[in-house]
Amino acid sequence: MTLRLYNTLTRSLETFTPIDPGFVRMYVCGMTIYDLCHMGHARMMMAFDVVYRWLRASGYQVNYVRNITDIDDKIIKRAVERGISIRALTDEMVDAMRQDIGAIGVSAPTHEPRATEYVPQMLSLISTLERKGLAYRAEGGDVNFAVRKFPGYGKLSGKSIDELRAGERVAVPGGKDDPLDFVLWKATKPDEPRDASFEAAYGPGRPGWHIECSAMSCALLGERFDIHGGGMDLQFPHHENEIAQSEGALGHRHVNYWLHNGFLNIDNEKMSKSLGNFFTIRDVLQRFDGETLRFFMLRTHYRSPFNFSDQLLDDARIGLRRLYTALDGIALAPACQAIDWAQPQAAAFKLAMDEDFNTPGALAVLFELASECNRSRSVDSAELLRALAATLGLLQQAPRAFLQAGSVLDETTIAGLIADRAAAKLAKNFAEADRIRHALAAQGIELKDSALGTTWVRA
Repeated sequence: MTLRLYNTLTRSLETFTPIDPGFVRMYVCGMTIYDLCHMGHARMMMAFDVVYRWLRASGYQVNYVRNITDIDDKIIKRAVERGISIRALTDEMVDAMRQDIGAIGVSAPTHEPRATEYVPQMLSLISTLERKGLAYRAEGGDVNFAVRKFPGYGKLSGKSIDELRAGERVAVPGGKDDPLDFVLWKATKPDEPRDASFEAAYGPGRPGWHIECSAMSCALLGERFDIHGGGMDLQFPHHENEIAQSEGALGHRHVNYWLHNGFLNIDNEKMSKSLGNFFTIRDVLQRFDGETLRFFMLRTHYRSPFNFSDQLLDDARIGLRRLYTALDGIALAPACQAIDWAQPQAAAFKLAMDEDFNTPGALAVLFELASECNRSRSVDSAELLRALAATLGLLQQAPRAFLQAGSVLDETTIAGLIADRAAAKLAKNFAEADRIRHALAAQGIELKDSALGTTWVRA
């Protein structure tokens, strides 16, 4: 089966045909780096790490660009609050980002451009838009894009101009000719620090967010490329505006396939600092190892809403331990073996991944192989299990080391958790009792209930 992708632009599954056979150009909107990465960022990074890995496993060469936005109102505000330069803040946050996403196995892209390195390309693009009558200079020094002058605006998000007008305010903001217009170049404000400004023919200022991605993708991937990805929240207005800018300047379609990952929820609610359910990647890594977090995210299809909870993470840890347990004690080669895609389980795995990167279906194949390993202790099955898992960034640790690292609770802590579970059962809080049992099982602790009480053994 050939690879099929869900293209947000056409709202359909399409057979993937790259512009150049055997070569893929892919751009993903990365981080605005003013703070630590949170679980929503992890969700997006993981989704497109899977895309990148599977494209390479399928034999494609991939030029993968994931940008860094290092100039932005929030970045400027945070740098001023901390009394440091913008560059000092963004360097610190880039280092933190790389540590955090590296801990969950996210691969480095081919290119990781910073917006501030591409300001000349952005100014050139703005100049082209102005020359074509799609951009205009506002009184305050900003340069804006004239949305109504671009035919087809709204085709990605499915929002018509009339629908967008329903949200217009009576007053036109910021010197815009139309409320729908968006900024391409933001004039420097008197109270902003000097390092927030760049010189330009329009006057000192900085680029708008949308123009950054249009300029960087064009510079590094060319005027037309294969895949553009990002979170579903970027579909409108960011990606809609990218299309308007890029196609307005170039005069032709610039992206063939638009991919968007689903939203993240915490215990079935939207993640929000105001709700007190906001978690950074580092918060989660204090309680769960990086591979467990990776495995947890892979259990949900990248386009589906993703629900995050400690209990679901406990379940994921149990599942990952099952896979490692199947490999434990089997003499594996030092490196993964080449995959024979004609082999039935390998073919089933490929069938799932080729259908819009269906990781839940692919993981089901891994568990089938794990069951076979447990029955037969076959080296061939174990090697295939490990090799297929490697395409998802899983099962590359020594099985015994992983399993031993997962059982670190001392006897006092175990006894305390058993007592907490007993109290929960007495209070008829069976959900909490089950959560504690699952949490202990994830640490390799098996509980045995009897009329005399609860005992435990290490699995």
